[in-house]
Formats: sequence, structure tokens, C-alpha cells
Amino acid sequence: MVKAYGFNSYGGPEVQQFLELDEPTPLAGEVLIQVKAAGVNPMDWKIRAGYLRETMPVELMPVEFPAVFGSEASGVVRAVGQDVAGFAVGDEVFGRTAPGSGGYAEYTLLTADLTAAKPPHVSFTDAATLPVTAATAYDGVTQLNLKAGQTLLIIGAGGGVGVAASQIARNAGINVVGIASADKGPLLESLGATAVAYGEGGGVADRIRQILPDGVDAIFDLVGGDSVRAVAELLSDRSLLITAVDPETASELGGHWIERENTSRVLDLVAAMVAEGKLDPHVEDILDLDHAADALAAVERGHEKGKVVIRI
Repeated sequence: MVKAYGFNSYGGPEVQQFLELDEPTPLAGEVLIQVKAAGVNPMDWKIRAGYLRETMPVELMPVEFPAVFGSEASGVVRAVGQDVAGFAVGDEVFGRTAPGSGGYAEYTLLTADLTAAKPPHVSFTDAATLPVTAATAYDGVTQLNLKAGQTLLIIGAGGGVGVAASQIARNAGINVVGIASADKGPLLESLGATAVAYGEGGGVADRIRQILPDGVDAIFDLVGGDSVRAVAELLSDRSLLITAVDPETASELGGHWIERENTSRVLDLVAAMVAEGKLDPHVEDILDLDHAADALAAVERGHEKGKVVIRI
């Protein structure tokens, strides 16, 4: 039997529980791994709460209960399904969990097309943050197609995606302004971004205009709602407003949902950035599977700087 952490119905933390499941068998296009680490993301608790049923692609949603948390993981290949090339038993890999599978488990299935080899000099804990967090950051920054010297405003820059996006943008010579809570300011400044805190007297847009009177060239939204409404005025071309969390509000403001490449090519690229020292996932907290509830609660509170990872 496989120990996992998941939920049996939509709801709050009260529906979470440890599960004992049969070891999964990889189907065509899937890879079975012994999990070494799993990234913890806001998406995890939002799926549990049922918030994303109307906006997330069906392949990311639990289709039946019990559902296991976690959409990104790293580990060692234990079996491969039919039509899977490039992976063999014993390979160290990282990737996106397959539909109906989750990373908060001793064993899980990955989608082979969204799995990549883990570079030797990248830890399992760092690798577990890349399939969702770093790949989302890479896709967003790349989609905006900014040139060196232009300015990107990141809303929610202190979380895992924001931290990665700040580094990827700065590596491309893009100026970054990051909105985050005041306690995350030093982290953002250390990444070369200009940090602007929420709620420090007056409107956040006014405070940014004191720094950038002409506004910004693009906005990457990782919070949604009123947070993006408050700064949309800083952008003259609303087509350069993208969101990874709130497509309804982005559309209302003239922006749109992030376009995801969803290929192993992106995973190879972000892993190479980590191996070369160009991208630090900033894993701030590592907890064992027995403490999965604490890991998820930390992310649900929204106060973590960087990433939380579960170690199995």
C-alpha cells in the first residue's frame, strides 16, 4: 500500500486526511516514480476547496475521490507505461502529476510528456518546485515578450511563481517591480526587483507612479481580484496584462489568461537555469509527508516566502 495525503470531498482543511492506496500502475504515456519531494502550491488547497472547478482545465481537477494533493513532484522512475520513450527504471526525474494522481504520496504517476530528467546538481527538493511554479513563471515572462530595459510589474511577487518570474525576467535584462507583503520586500530586493508593499498609505498604483511616472510595460498577475484592478491603470496596452489565477478579472480589464506551453522542453530549460545558478527556487521550508497538513496550511495562509516542499 502507498501512503498519501488527500481529501474525500470538496471543503476546508477538515476534509483532508491520510490515505492508504494501492500502488498505481502507469498507463500509456505515464511514468511511475517513487516520490522524493513534492511542491506545495496555492492551487492545491484551491482545488480542495472547489474554487477552481469553473476555471481550471479538466486535466488538473480531481475527477473522483479520494483525491491526492499535489501537481508537481520529483523522484526515481520505478516503471514506465506503453509508448514512453526516454525514461528507464532508476532515472531521477521531475514532472507534472498525471490526471487523477497527486504528488503528496510515496509513489505517484507523472505525465511522460511533462516530465524531464533531473540534472545531477539539482536537488530533489528544488526540482519538485519546477514543473508548476518555475514553468508557469517562464511561460508568463516569455509570453509577454518584453525587451531588455522594459518594466514588468508582478502582483504577488513574493510567492513561488513570483520569485521565479522575478529572476527569469531580471536574467533577460527586464526591470521588475514586485508587489508583495512588506515582510517579503527584502527577498525581492535581493533578486534585483523593486519591492512595493500592499497597504502602506495611499493607493499602490500611486506609489508605483512615484517610481515610474509613465507606468509599466506589462503586468503578470498572481493574485487576481481587486489587487489587479488597483494597478491596471498603470498599463497603457492592456493586452500585456496576463494572469495565472483570475481570468475573469483579467478579461474584464482587457487582459487574458496565461498561455502555457506544457512541454518537457520548458522543464529542461528551467532545470538548466537552476543547475547554472541563474534561478534559485528559494525553498524556504521542507516538511516530511507526516506534516503535509502543516505544509499546506502554510501555503494557504499565504505568508511563506518562496516555496514549501514536502519531502518523502
